[in-house]
Amino acid sequence: MRPRLVLIGTGGTIAATAGDARTLTGYQVTQGIEAMLAAIPGARDVAEIRCEQPFNVDSRNLGTAQVLRLARLIERHLRAPDVDAVVVTHGTDSLEETAFFLHLTVRSPKPVVLVGAMRPASALSADGPLNLVNALLTAADPASRDRGVLVVLNDCIVAARHAAKRHTTRVDAFGADGTGVLGAVTDGQARYSVRPDLPATAPFALSGLRTLPPVDVILDYQDAPAYPYAAAIQAGSRGLVVAAMGNGSLSPAAVRGCAQAIRRGLVCVRASRVPDGLVTDDAAQAGGSLAAHALNPLQARIALRLALARGMGRAEIDGLLRRL
Repeated sequence: MRPRLVLIGTGGTIAATAGDARTLTGYQVTQGIEAMLAAIPGARDVAEIRCEQPFNVDSRNLGTAQVLRLARLIERHLRAPDVDAVVVTHGTDSLEETAFFLHLTVRSPKPVVLVGAMRPASALSADGPLNLVNALLTAADPASRDRGVLVVLNDCIVAARHAAKRHTTRVDAFGADGTGVLGAVTDGQARYSVRPDLPATAPFALSGLRTLPPVDVILDYQDAPAYPYAAAIQAGSRGLVVAAMGNGSLSPAAVRGCAQAIRRGLVCVRASRVPDGLVTDDAAQAGGSLAAHALNPLQARIALRLALARGMGRAEIDGLLRRL
C-alpha cells in the first residue's frame, strides 16, 4: 500500500512569487497548496496526498491562535487510521518556533515534517520544489517514525528540537547544534545517521488549551536599561525570558529588572543570546531566575508559556527546563 500523507499549507516563501525571476527577497504569498503540489513534476508519485489549507500567510504574521489551530489539525489527522504522516509547508521566519511548539505538544509516532523555502517559487533557482519533494519522501519513509517532529530544508533532516535559522537569505539557512542534524535526503531517499534521544517530547497535551499567557523576551547588553522589565510587568506579562550574555550573565539592569518581576509574581528565565551552548545554574547570577539550560530564548519562551498555561509552579518549571 502506498503511504498516505496529509499536506498542510500555511503560506510562507515556499508559496510566494515575485514579478521577476531574479527577485529573491521582495515577494508576496500567492500560491495555495494544491497549486504548489500540481506544479512539481512527480510529487504525487511519492504517496497518496490529501491537501488542506487552514491559512496562507507570511510566517511573520502568525500568532498563538493560528499555531494552536495548526497543532490541533495535525493531531486530528495523526489520529486517523488512514493517515501515515503529515507534512506542513511553512514560512521560514518563524518556522523554528512552530516546530518547537509542535515538538512540545503533538504526541504521535507518525512523522510530522515541516518544510519551507528561502527563495520564492518564481525565482530562477527556487529551492521550494525540491524541499517539498524531500519532505514528502521523508514523511513517507517508515524510518522517519518515532523521531519526533522533523524539519527538512536544503537536503537536511533536522530535529525540530534543535532547528534554528542561522542565515537571513541563503538556502542553507537552517542548521542545528550538536546532533540536531539527523540525516539527509539523497537521490530520493531519506538516510538517517542519528536517532535522537528526546526525553519530554510532547510533555504538554493540547486538550483544554485555548490561548497561552503572555511571556516577553528581553535582550540584555552593555548599558542595558531596566525600563523594559517595568513595561512588561505593567503590560501584564506572566513571565520573562532574558536573552542574556554568555552563560546567562545578567547586566546590572537585568538583575534589578528580574528581581522586580519576581517580586511581582512573574517567572524569569535566563537564556543566552549566544547561538550554541548551555546556560548553567549560577546562584550569583540567578537572583531567583531560572536557567534555560539547553533552550535558546525563543524556545524558552514557548516552553514557559505552555508551563504557565498548565499552572506549573516555579519548581516544576525548573525541572521542565532541565529536561528539555
